[in-house]
Amino acid sequence: MASVTGPSPGKILLEVVTPDHLLLSKEVDYVSAPGSEGDFGVLPGHCHFLTTLRIGELQFRVGEKIEYMSVLWGFVEVTPTKVTVLAEVAEKAEDIDVDRAEAAVRRAEEQLERGGLPSEVEEARVSLEKARLRKKIADRHRQQGRQRVS
Repeated sequence: MASVTGPSPGKILLEVVTPDHLLLSKEVDYVSAPGSEGDFGVLPGHCHFLTTLRIGELQFRVGEKIEYMSVLWGFVEVTPTKVTVLAEVAEKAEDIDVDRAEAAVRRAEEQLERGGLPSEVEEARVSLEKARLRKKIADRHRQQGRQRVS
């Protein structure tokens, strides 16, 4: 029977899970997440805690490379050796279609301008927040790709 070992020394295991699947399982040096009470950072050896997620950007660093994901609601459990993100929706930067994200921003802005019932306005506001987040992360990923090529 294989023994279960933790991450390499000086690393922390980051797992991002959605209702559909395990999206990411990777040893990282640092994690930054959008907690409902504000963004927080985690290094290996961090104390245990559990918090809720808001719509925002999950960042993680491996060596000098910083990677990004969008996360929408959920929970984060932190232990000294592991960060588990249980998100309703999560998307890696490289999986975001920039054109679709830009179109979603335009649609949400138009919907917000039209107004309507308070529930419709709130739905449009949340849609706009999600669309802008996805566009920001996709743009940053595209920019990083250009910097590596040059």
